[in-house]
Amino acid sequence: MGKIINPFGKPIITVETDFCGRRLSLEVNRVGFRSNASVIARYGDTVVLGTAMLSKEAVDGFDYFPLSIDYEEKFYAAGKISGSRYIKREGRPSDEAILIGRLIDRPIRPLWPKGYRHEVQGIATVLSMDPSFRPDMVAMIAMSAAFMLTGAPFDGPVAGLRVGINEDGKFAAFLDGNQQENGRLDLVVAGTREGVMMVEAGANQVSEEQIAEAISYAHTAMQPAIALQNDLMAKINPEKQEFVLTLPDESIRKTVDDWVEGKLGANLRAPYPERNQMIQSLRDAMHEDLGTKLNGYDEQKQAYDDAFTLAVHKDVREGVIKDKIRPDGRKLTQIRPLSSEVGFLPRAHGSSLFTRGITQAMNIVTLAPLSYAQMIDTMESNTEKRYMHHYNAPGWTVGEVRRLGSPGRREIGHSYLAERALMPVIPSESEFPYAIRSVTEIMSQNGSTSMAATCSSCMALMDAGVPIEAPVSGIAMGLIMDGETSYILSDIADAEDFAGDMDFKVAGTAKGITALQMDMKVHGLSVETLKQALIQAKEGRAYILNHMLQTIPAVKSELSKYAPRVESIQINPDKIREVIGKGGETIQKITSETGTEIDIKDDGTIRIASPDMASIGAAKQWIQSITAEPEVGKIYDNVPVVSVLDFGAFVQILPGKDGLVHVSEMSEERVNKPSDVVKEGDRVTVKLVAIDDRGRLQLSMKAAKRELNDKQAKK
Repeated sequence: MGKIINPFGKPIITVETDFCGRRLSLEVNRVGFRSNASVIARYGDTVVLGTAMLSKEAVDGFDYFPLSIDYEEKFYAAGKISGSRYIKREGRPSDEAILIGRLIDRPIRPLWPKGYRHEVQGIATVLSMDPSFRPDMVAMIAMSAAFMLTGAPFDGPVAGLRVGINEDGKFAAFLDGNQQENGRLDLVVAGTREGVMMVEAGANQVSEEQIAEAISYAHTAMQPAIALQNDLMAKINPEKQEFVLTLPDESIRKTVDDWVEGKLGANLRAPYPERNQMIQSLRDAMHEDLGTKLNGYDEQKQAYDDAFTLAVHKDVREGVIKDKIRPDGRKLTQIRPLSSEVGFLPRAHGSSLFTRGITQAMNIVTLAPLSYAQMIDTMESNTEKRYMHHYNAPGWTVGEVRRLGSPGRREIGHSYLAERALMPVIPSESEFPYAIRSVTEIMSQNGSTSMAATCSSCMALMDAGVPIEAPVSGIAMGLIMDGETSYILSDIADAEDFAGDMDFKVAGTAKGITALQMDMKVHGLSVETLKQALIQAKEGRAYILNHMLQTIPAVKSELSKYAPRVESIQINPDKIREVIGKGGETIQKITSETGTEIDIKDDGTIRIASPDMASIGAAKQWIQSITAEPEVGKIYDNVPVVSVLDFGAFVQILPGKDGLVHVSEMSEERVNKPSDVVKEGDRVTVKLVAIDDRGRLQLSMKAAKRELNDKQAKK
């Protein structure tokens, strides 16, 4: 094998360590010569390239940190070509790739200094994928290592682990797909050496205590990957980047702080939206007052506006720390006012409206045959998805003018979180043979719309008659840190989210957690504080769940009259070809004439769907007539005579199944000629009396008549 020569004369440097039972290596200077930093991470047969780029100058006019992190799935990494018939090139990232990009972004973003305005781009590209585990956590390590080597003020390194419960009931990382999918817990934890930065999980009603133990296990187990990145840093010793932070002018901050003194605090403690209106009025008054007193104010108006926002955030924190009271006057554990209703959209299969404070989520559930399940074709898998949750939040829900477009990363992330929260309680295909689409239309936003989406989705599913295992509620928790003291807030609104140090969403049933997502805005959090937040969230979830059950105490016993009914029948798989017919002719005729939708599986399971049970019955009878096997002793009524011969008549009892009625079996009386009794096209009643060793069917008209007469006499 040839040797790569770095065009800049730099040696290829590799560091490696034992990490959760395999060798993890990080390598630089082999590829990506023009990037600010490129790191190849290898773990098993998985190879991920992490590349980082930074703009040389800070970007003017940005009031946010311009960081973007993307995760690229390459089908070749898994030895696959896309299953799409028309598009073979990788195109728009899949929802899964977007979610993993967000997963990598969330623990990395808070570790950059406030006011950093250089444009930063990170791309994690999967070049080779070991199918025995997911590559996303290797990608996170590669991306963190690349940012460390740029010389930028990134306060890493970060590492992540995906943890489950193995067959022995113990926590383990890098489980295979089957273990992860069928296990009770799928937990991702990301952190630094000091603490936890991000948590995301799907769980099958797991207790808060076990979740906390799993987080602790993951944080300990990820430390070798953090230490390895520090080793690489020590070997490379990258040149520090020069930068200037874009921070509010101290004189402007002091001017604003002096102006708002005595005007915040208790003066602004009011329920939303009244509080928001009061703050806006105060903001407008400040601009008007200072604008008349200060020269050149218009040129710096945005800086004064930003300073006002910081003063409001500081006031929110002080209210919690000093007075133990929140911006809208609530206690730390108090939930905003709740209201809800179900079944208010007459043609929907299920609908709900859930309101918490001024956050409001409408959910609509649609049921369809399983053939409407979504096909998933990604680098990692090629599967079907029968339960889908979609989330929409247009600009008007936050009082903004915003163009409509395709769902963004936030919408996809919120869709996934609410979907994951309900997934453990969705009935199996055999219990409920439907594809289920749940759509949350956000009507108003003021904090934690993903948890409102979870609650409204659960209620709409119950309204639709979907037999979920247990109802699910969700809550968003917040945190204000004052030194080592933590103040945990239940059911946070926007003001507390913007001013706080944590956004922690927890969903679950009365038995345990089904989904959670935690993001830190400070540099790491102890597991003990997270455990406290989980316990406090349990109380809030129970309160919200009690409200939901007052609105809809149980799953509706019947489906909407507009929802399709689905019936299943089982046929011999060898008969599938006969049901489909040449070129699909038979199945198309059945569906068009009965108005049904028919889905046929390879194992011979046939599902027939229609809102009209009579149509289902007709299609079912048609299919059974095609696939039925002759039964000795069974009477076949109103079946056609297909031919008349000198010694008897052939009668078709089933499609393609003809039997002989011998002249001696046509009547109790003597029959000289079969044509004296029947002619071709007549419809008769016969009994199958025998099948000979050559498969020939022996029918009798007189035996059928005799049996029917006996039954009539008994009545």
